[in-house]
Amino acid sequence: MSRFHVGGKVVERVDLLRKKQWAWRLDVWPFAILYAVWLTTIVPSIDIVDAAIVLGGFVALHILVWLFTVWSVDFRCLVQYATVNDIHQADACKITPAKFSGSKEVVPLHFRKLLAGSSSPVDTEEIYFDFRKQQFIYSKEKETFCKLPYPTKETFSYYLKCTGHGSEAKVVAATEKWGRNMFEYPQPTFQKLMKEHCMEPFFVFQVFCVGLWCLDEYWYYSLFTLFMLFMFEATMAKSRLKTLTELRRVRVDNQTIMVHRCGKWVKLSGTDLLPGDVVSIGRSSGQNGEDKSVPADMLLLAGSAIVNEAILTGESTPQWKVSVMSRGTEERLSAKRDKSHVLFGGTKILQHTQDKSFPLKAPDGGCVAVVLRTGFETSQGKLMRTILFSTERVTANSWESGLFILFLVIFAVIAAGYVLKKGLEDPTRSKYKLFLSCSLIITSVIPPELPMELSIAVNTSLIALARRGIYCTEPFRIPFAGKVDICCFDKTGTLTSDDMEFRGVVGLTGSMDLESDMTKLPTQTVEILASCHALVFVDNKLVGDPLEKAALKGIDWTYKSDEKALPKRGSGNAVQIIQRHHFASHLKRMAVVVRIEEEFFAFVKGAPETIQHRLTDVPSSYVETFKKYTRQGSRVLALAFKSLPDMTVSEARSLDRDVVENGLIFAGFAVFDCPIRPDSAAVMSELKGSSHDLVMITGDQALTACYVASQVHIVSKPALILGPEMNGQGYEWISPDETERIQFSEKDVETLSETYDLCIGGDCFEMLQQSNAVLQVIPYVKVFARVAPEQKELILTTFKTVGRITLMCGDGTNDVGALKQANVGVALLNAVPPTRTNSSSKETSKEETVKSAKSKKSKQALEAVGKSNSQNGEGASKGKVASRLDSASQSAANRHLTAAEMQRQKLKKLMDEMNEDGDGRAAPVVKLGDASMASPFTAKHASVAPTTDIIRQGRSTLVTTLQMFKILGLNCLATAYVLSVMYLDGVKLGDIQATISGVFTAAFFLFISHARPLPNLSAARPHPNVFCFYVLLSLLGQFAIHIFFLISSVNEAGKYMPDECIEPDSEFHPNLVNTVSYMVSMMIQVATFAVNYMGHPFNQSIPENKPFLYALLAAVGFFTFITSDLLRDLNDWLKLVPLPVGLRNKLMIWAFIMFLSCYSWERLLRMVFPGKIPAWKKRQRSAAATLEKKKGL
Repeated sequence: MSRFHVGGKVVERVDLLRKKQWAWRLDVWPFAILYAVWLTTIVPSIDIVDAAIVLGGFVALHILVWLFTVWSVDFRCLVQYATVNDIHQADACKITPAKFSGSKEVVPLHFRKLLAGSSSPVDTEEIYFDFRKQQFIYSKEKETFCKLPYPTKETFSYYLKCTGHGSEAKVVAATEKWGRNMFEYPQPTFQKLMKEHCMEPFFVFQVFCVGLWCLDEYWYYSLFTLFMLFMFEATMAKSRLKTLTELRRVRVDNQTIMVHRCGKWVKLSGTDLLPGDVVSIGRSSGQNGEDKSVPADMLLLAGSAIVNEAILTGESTPQWKVSVMSRGTEERLSAKRDKSHVLFGGTKILQHTQDKSFPLKAPDGGCVAVVLRTGFETSQGKLMRTILFSTERVTANSWESGLFILFLVIFAVIAAGYVLKKGLEDPTRSKYKLFLSCSLIITSVIPPELPMELSIAVNTSLIALARRGIYCTEPFRIPFAGKVDICCFDKTGTLTSDDMEFRGVVGLTGSMDLESDMTKLPTQTVEILASCHALVFVDNKLVGDPLEKAALKGIDWTYKSDEKALPKRGSGNAVQIIQRHHFASHLKRMAVVVRIEEEFFAFVKGAPETIQHRLTDVPSSYVETFKKYTRQGSRVLALAFKSLPDMTVSEARSLDRDVVENGLIFAGFAVFDCPIRPDSAAVMSELKGSSHDLVMITGDQALTACYVASQVHIVSKPALILGPEMNGQGYEWISPDETERIQFSEKDVETLSETYDLCIGGDCFEMLQQSNAVLQVIPYVKVFARVAPEQKELILTTFKTVGRITLMCGDGTNDVGALKQANVGVALLNAVPPTRTNSSSKETSKEETVKSAKSKKSKQALEAVGKSNSQNGEGASKGKVASRLDSASQSAANRHLTAAEMQRQKLKKLMDEMNEDGDGRAAPVVKLGDASMASPFTAKHASVAPTTDIIRQGRSTLVTTLQMFKILGLNCLATAYVLSVMYLDGVKLGDIQATISGVFTAAFFLFISHARPLPNLSAARPHPNVFCFYVLLSLLGQFAIHIFFLISSVNEAGKYMPDECIEPDSEFHPNLVNTVSYMVSMMIQVATFAVNYMGHPFNQSIPENKPFLYALLAAVGFFTFITSDLLRDLNDWLKLVPLPVGLRNKLMIWAFIMFLSCYSWERLLRMVFPGKIPAWKKRQRSAAATLEKKKGL
């Protein structure tokens, strides 16, 4: 079998290859024959010039074949490799990566002998290849390649029995298998990157064009173009080098760690860790007091730790990590579900607690953990791979640009064929000049600026976003942002703020009124609120979930660092926490075992529906009460408890979670208010007004979700919620106040969605999946409630299946899957409020920073934010090592400054660096502190406003690329015409003329791509594709007007010319027809830019885009000057002859008429073909019908 389907997230399939012998390669033997034929038969039979042309053709073909082996992996495989069926005969393989994971590659196949050991009694052979820092091994059972397995999916009992690698032989085998725990990748030199850039197809093609122009004696023009190309490629290579150098600085901290190997604890460097090692890990700091980071991903076996994960998720709230001791021994570790047990590589431990009861005791008082993944397989390594392998060249719509060029080439081939036919009819013409002119015509169609312009358009957006604190690791997604038609939002922490307000407790008496006087509550209820939480002290500061802090503040209790809760005033017993069972999203509850005086209790809180089934006695008004408050948009948690029998502390600690959380007594509902962020409603209405559908996806209760959705304009019609029927037989739609009930049928969903806004809960998903109704229901739903992280992914993949372009906005912690699935994923990091660049005065920035300083969770978080902010500035600036060292030395001096002053200094520095490097050429460098492993876009704002920024920049980029295609298309069609038909009449351009036209074109394009998007999103949408009626009709209409103008002008000029014979192949001589054709083609060029510039409603209009306006005026002024012949010396230098007065006036009037006609045609088409929301319903019906057919089969 020569092909293996892997079907992973990285590799799609693998083809087996064997390298051919040098002489048998297709780029060697066919050409050897060709050269021999040329030498023996062609040279003797024709004259030497023609023979040289033939040889030139052969050499060009040979070079082209060789270049194709560099450009196309498939072509290289065809030429240099043979496919084989037996894996043992192969020595290389062709890797086809998954969609959007980069381009194909050929990598060597390795064979290694595994010595006999405990895993297999005999020597075995392992076949593997390395691809993008990941190893894939051939599995005989599965008959395909699989990713190198790491011990990440075993049962908890397996991990708890781990004692590390028991013998030296095992250590050697593990090192052989997994390698060292390092981020190793070779640092490319500038020369190597430059060579890579110079081998790009477009670049080679451009150099080839320059060569042709030189042969046709356009020296100035050719050298000007060549210089521009080299400058552009050098800047691109330099910016890539900067990114790669930046990433190389991220390495595993070389700290010494206690590792349990061969039955004893030994000290080892962090880079020597292997998966399966048992280590002792705790807070450790280097010489300068800087906290060391965790060297690899590891699972906590004993003890607990508080970790700052800002470098991976950007979430500044420290996370609590607990050991797996409390988990069921037969449960398997799940990467998505069990994050609370895993310490991730690169994160920093702020505090740790040792567990002295664990059999394997750490000698240095650290927590005992087992290493799961090392090197590039850790979460930090994964994020680095994303950044590293998405620094490929940025282009927008690459397949479209290819098709578009093909469309233009057809015109060029017709023109070149016409010239060739006419030229061959005349036996006196030079064949060399004829072939030269034909190749010039064909190459003139492919605009040399295209890749440069497309890159600049995307880079301009990257820089504009970086200035607003939005970072992008996958630049190809920016044009997608312009096509987005549905925006999905998480609720908690995204649309609503993180700061909770505790309102009181309800449900204890018969009444449904809220009790906010804490003295009137039963002691048990208050004790649950005081102790059932995951709050923790870090550096004498209480940190944790804002909801839990709000509850503690509301009941006026304090919580001490020895895990004891006490009332601030009045009498009351201290509550000592013995064991915590942390909140898990799939369980929707948390529990603690506490001791009050000498008694033990289990305290539980969670979602009302979850706790309901765990109570021994459910109050009659239970459901009614919690629904009343969720309808008002409040967050409601059910509280419950039970007393436990007498036992020792160690017995209490080892109680099974299920025992603790069953047979509970109800203790009331805690009601919290979750204020909506001040700008959420405004942003949502702006998105709605700009032709986007809005959807909310939340883990919260359906009634709360519907209330918040109605407040922020997501829900505007009456709402219906899908739920099980009373009798439990089927499902029905129920209105929030339960007055309306409609039987559920998947066939009616589309019609229902026209009069109602629909909401479904996570519990209905299973029913939809079982009845295969996902495609019929999900696309029409507005609010998804009680959704688990995996279900969020399903929602987004469904939207994509029906042809929608999705944007997902959430926080970087629990929305990771959905953010990755969306076409545009935006992770919001609650770091610092958005700062408006340049426009904000010092006072406002001071106020903002004071506010942000107040809202910080801890000193640690503040310092982290300060650091990331200073890095943001460098992200778009020079990123020099020196400036980094400076900031490190200053940070010590800054400690005595107030937080606000520190922030202000950071902002000032950021602004200075921004201004210093605002050339807009190189894309900003994304750093690990700025990127989130969650999603392609990361916004350091506590608000949903960045979504509008991203969509505005996306639309701007899309419009800019579309107008570039149109302008380049029109220019190329006109050039092809001028070079073909006019060439036969002996009309040519002078060298300086061509250079001037090139300078103007380059300047126009540069200023077009710097057009800023308008501050408000418009209801009109940009056209998503280059191929649509609007573009094609616009091109053909304008081209017809241009050609008519050109032909009329040249014919008119011909009347004034004496009937002298013009030799097509002669040197360039200024004459009237030449002068007119040059002036006319330049007028057409300027008109093309002015007419096709897409200003409002997406970008600045021409008067607002000052540089472009001045360039246009300069061009118009320049042509008026040369046409009116005011400066004779200038015209002589440009080799233009004086125009007769009658002709001059006609040209001016005709040019004006041509401009008006093109402008009116373009405006008419924009009115007739507005951009509109894609017709996804049709696609949804066909997808659902296909599914029905499959079901029927």
